[in-house]
Amino acid sequence: SIDPLSNVPCSFLPRSYNQSCGLDGPISCCTLDHIPLVSKCGTFPPESCFFSLICSLGSFMVMLVGLLRYAHVIECCGPSLLNTLGLAAGWICAAGLTMVGNFQVDYAKVLHYIGAGVAFPTSMLFVFLQSVLTYRMAKTRGHYWTGHLRSILSALAFITLVFSGVFFVQESFVLQHVAALCEWIFIINVLLFYGTFTFEFGAISTDTFLVLLKASQAPKSYKSDSSTASTPHGHSHSEGLAMV
Repeated sequence: SIDPLSNVPCSFLPRSYNQSCGLDGPISCCTLDHIPLVSKCGTFPPESCFFSLICSLGSFMVMLVGLLRYAHVIECCGPSLLNTLGLAAGWICAAGLTMVGNFQVDYAKVLHYIGAGVAFPTSMLFVFLQSVLTYRMAKTRGHYWTGHLRSILSALAFITLVFSGVFFVQESFVLQHVAALCEWIFIINVLLFYGTFTFEFGAISTDTFLVLLKASQAPKSYKSDSSTASTPHGHSHSEGLAMV
């Protein structure tokens, strides 16, 4: 038999990717509904249970890593707009990842695609901003090598993300498989990128969390300082009125 979409004999194509293929059927399962995308591999139980669990834990870890990285950058270089944008991108990515894991593509396709549309671009933005911050914070040769490694991972992640999106909308059986391969490579790249934070997180101490607390209390301290600074001025003004 011949696959009508790719004109490839079904005997040369993979047998099955999930339970919907029907192993007892007369021909191999070789339709566009059975491409081994990440979401398709977590559609049916018990895989769907582990898929939801991993995505939920992953979203929590993304939020935690983003917060620790935010505090570490403040401790080293002070507050910056890029650091704040990086934290926001990481937390938005975590929200999208939660939607991806808890709304399977075969049962809640719209919500699943919305979560993927949020998680993938924001994760790309996060790794890009962190690469830029790495170069800005670099002081030793090891720091620069870390920046080079993160830049390579970011570039590869960007290329695979673009190819995955371009090939995903095609109706070719081969290009759909290439899209699935690019999607897996993108996820592995992002995971490796998060692993590079071990170089900085090894130096994190309680002082890092104190810096984060001070940063969150900075506006209050500013208001209190301004109020105390205006008090002597008010006393001098009242004293001047009394003298008049």
